[in-house]
Amino acid sequence: MIKNIEWQDDRDIYGRMSLLTNSYLFTGLRNAVDNYDADLTDALTWGQLKSKRWLISTLEDLDIELGSIFLCAGWYAVLSAMMFESKLKFDKIRSFDIDESCAIIADTVNRKYVLDEWKFKASTLDIHEIQYPTTYITKKFSGEEQTLTDYPTTIINTSCEHIINFSRWFHKIPNGTLCIFQSNNYFEIEEHVNCSKSLNDFAKITPMEDVLYEGELELSKYTRYMKIGRK
Repeated sequence: MIKNIEWQDDRDIYGRMSLLTNSYLFTGLRNAVDNYDADLTDALTWGQLKSKRWLISTLEDLDIELGSIFLCAGWYAVLSAMMFESKLKFDKIRSFDIDESCAIIADTVNRKYVLDEWKFKASTLDIHEIQYPTTYITKKFSGEEQTLTDYPTTIINTSCEHIINFSRWFHKIPNGTLCIFQSNNYFEIEEHVNCSKSLNDFAKITPMEDVLYEGELELSKYTRYMKIGRK
């Protein structure tokens, strides 16, 4: 039971939702806002959350063992926090983002799982630099650096539209790896350098030996595409 949550007024929506749902997710979001002035507006839009819920629900239906997960272009790792409260089966999540401001916020959102023997850990890393296995430097909350070596069972990238030289990154992924990818047709955003016009176009740039799921989700401003399978 979540206890001893205090707030000044009804603007503290995360504190109120923690009490309402008894979910650690809202505690993590609240800590990120309180301690690091995180702006979660874009991360918590209807489109972002519906897309993440779609991914989790689909994986729950597939009932796959995900093992060790690399969350590539992981941003604030809200998806990870949602996955920890789902029925999904996995061992740990490693979140990588090139933006150095993301790691501390992602670790704060998922702090409960960082403290649990690093079942979650976020690091600053250009995903184009990932090798298999990959050795990289991560930081503890104290700022102390530590070197880790990890190898993924599963790779998740829900931001394929943001990835420059996507094909180069994709082809480095070892054959047989479980891949879970999302993209969209929202060309209006400058940072969207790798949008797809259709699900078929997205499928062409993500060839897989064993496709477990392909689908699309209609949202208010764009269509989200998702593909799950083994490369």
